[in-house]
Amino acid sequence: MDDTHTLDLFKPDNGDDAAPIERHASQAYLGYAVSTVKARALPEIADGLKPVQRRILYAMGETPGGAQGFAKCARYVGEVLGKFHPHGDSSTYEALVHLAQPFSMRYPLIDGQGNFGSRDGDAPAAYRYTEARLSRYAELLLSEIGEGTVDFVKNYDGKFDEPVLLPARLPFGLLNGSFGIPVGFSTRIPSHNLKEVAAAAAYVIQHPRAKLEDVLEILPGPDFPGGGQIISPPEEIRQAYEAGRGSLVVRCKWEREQLARGQWRIVVTELPHGVSVKQVMEEIEGLANPRPGLGRKEVTQEQRRLKQFILEQVEGVRDESDRKSKLRLVIEPRSSRQNPEEMMAALLVHTSMETRYAVNLTWLGLDGLPDTKGIVDVLREWGEWRLGIVRRRTQFRLERVEERLHIVLGRLLAFVKIDEIIKLIRSCEDQPEAKARLQQKFRFTEKQAEDIVNLRLGQLTKLDGVKLNDERKALESDRKGLKDILHDEKELKKLVVSELQEDAKKYGDERRTLIKTAERAQVERNVVEEPITVILSQKGWIRARTGHQMDLSTLTFKDGDSLLQTLECKTTDPVIVLSASGKSFTIDAAAIPAGRGDGAPVNTLVNSSSDDIVWMRSGDMSEQLLMNSSAGLGFVCKLGDLLTKTRQGKDFMKVDEGARAQAPALVKDSLIAALSSDARLLVFPLDEVPVRPNGGVGVQLIALPENATLACVATTDGKSLVVSGFKRTRKVDTLDTKQIAGHVGKRAQRGKVCDVGFRPDRLGD
Repeated sequence: MDDTHTLDLFKPDNGDDAAPIERHASQAYLGYAVSTVKARALPEIADGLKPVQRRILYAMGETPGGAQGFAKCARYVGEVLGKFHPHGDSSTYEALVHLAQPFSMRYPLIDGQGNFGSRDGDAPAAYRYTEARLSRYAELLLSEIGEGTVDFVKNYDGKFDEPVLLPARLPFGLLNGSFGIPVGFSTRIPSHNLKEVAAAAAYVIQHPRAKLEDVLEILPGPDFPGGGQIISPPEEIRQAYEAGRGSLVVRCKWEREQLARGQWRIVVTELPHGVSVKQVMEEIEGLANPRPGLGRKEVTQEQRRLKQFILEQVEGVRDESDRKSKLRLVIEPRSSRQNPEEMMAALLVHTSMETRYAVNLTWLGLDGLPDTKGIVDVLREWGEWRLGIVRRRTQFRLERVEERLHIVLGRLLAFVKIDEIIKLIRSCEDQPEAKARLQQKFRFTEKQAEDIVNLRLGQLTKLDGVKLNDERKALESDRKGLKDILHDEKELKKLVVSELQEDAKKYGDERRTLIKTAERAQVERNVVEEPITVILSQKGWIRARTGHQMDLSTLTFKDGDSLLQTLECKTTDPVIVLSASGKSFTIDAAAIPAGRGDGAPVNTLVNSSSDDIVWMRSGDMSEQLLMNSSAGLGFVCKLGDLLTKTRQGKDFMKVDEGARAQAPALVKDSLIAALSSDARLLVFPLDEVPVRPNGGVGVQLIALPENATLACVATTDGKSLVVSGFKRTRKVDTLDTKQIAGHVGKRAQRGKVCDVGFRPDRLGD
């Protein structure tokens, strides 16, 4: 943000008072947002680091002994705060600790000595107790920093210089990944294997038009520090890497350990990234001893069922991790006759031993702007940057070679006339006079003359012409090679690729995370198929009673509540419910509370918050429905289109503010009848309404004036239509063919008043 422009916000505007507070707040917040994006939370695509990480590594590299021996972390924190990063010491130390944690970084950039925390969430010791040094991988970031490869800027007080970027020899943003949430953005980059990333980067440099399929053959997916197994199909991985966004399913690694006398136990040796043994043990404990949710007095039926299942399956869980076995979670079964696959399937479903990892490849690009990039674009952009770094390094080395060659040529000339030069220097009173006379008599340049004058007499007399000539030849050869690299793009790329291959060979290791497609864990429950009647109340309480054709007069409800709908189905059926906001949810019929009580709120079975439930149905998933809202909009779909796989449901019908989704009508005939709240009826062909299997807003079914709503819809064959309403008491009438014909029109018309002697509000049986 421009500092001058920021200051202008506080100046008077054309004689008025100070600039409007809204304008100042907007500009100030914009400055804050830009600061969080560019100076804190997002990594650079070039070196893969955030500013605080870059400053820590640079400060450690500049500290005497920082790369060789261990020193107190307090020393490094003080260096970083005092010279480059005027922020809190705790946040700086946390960043340093993160760079040293092997369970957070795939290739730790700092070697830590002391307590640097654990994957169970244990805090590290204070920085006065811990020690650190740069790791071997930090060489790949800092080794070329003194060769003119990157730009330097003044620090916050102008007393020191700090690098804008570090000259990374590998794409560290992909190697170690990153996580951050600035204003308006977020990033979550997974870590990858060094050998695979180096090979992929080399391939993209050699093939600028590389395709995603080619890159994925070399770089198949993430490689997390803690291992685990990625079970997502190749198509999901491809989509995530193509768009820069997606999610991958990661599962723990476990094995069955055989014991004496036919006994066995499950041993988990690797967990998904970010999941700890402590977390998994707490989750299993929570299943075995559930607690009511926020705002509830009792646990749900689902929690009771899970408790019973876990207690029947699991005898105990303990952590046996130690120095020898870095991660060892032991799960004891209740009986050796159990199926270990079934037990682990249940635990995978209900704990973090199988979880989704969200991929979000958002970076600060070479243009300084945040953007989400696909993996090929990331490698291509990093390759361009690396070529620029090597070009600058080569130019720097060429200049040093030419400087040295210039000196060697001067010494060769001095070797030929050594006696005359010694005599001339001795005859001079001081060095400036000697330099001037050498330049005048022997045509030395200023630098050559200064070099000769600065040599001691012993060095001058011991000049070796053969060695100098050999050095000259070597320097000329180096100069030619460096110039060839600068003038030939192919040679430059060849050099970068060879360095990537060398670094991969020197620093690379084997993949830790297994990539093997597998089905997500599912728990199959044996449910006895029997008929039930599901009862839904006006206030969203749901329950089930055994059998069909029950006497509804025997039903009781809470005070102020009443019956909304009943549904006859089987315990093995899915029950679809629709909320007033247009969201659909699916409930297993067997999970609906049974018995003589009032049941349970629907929002305890699905994540519907306090949204009103307006309808439910089960049965043939191919039957057609006419979706509709109080705003008079609607479309046709199938019952199966409303099915959902998770408790969160899905937004199926989009409803404007102030409107409500209403109970869909079952499509049985070829005509649609729409009744408005002001008693107008419109009948029109079904084929005028679009079919939308993915849901949406819908089209106008009947024109509605202000303050009027759609009361009800139904389908008819044009021969009869049941209409009901109120006139003191509830009245029912059936329209015949002639009466229906008087209301036939086209979709979205106003319709005609339905004159049946009472005010109608419902259509159909």
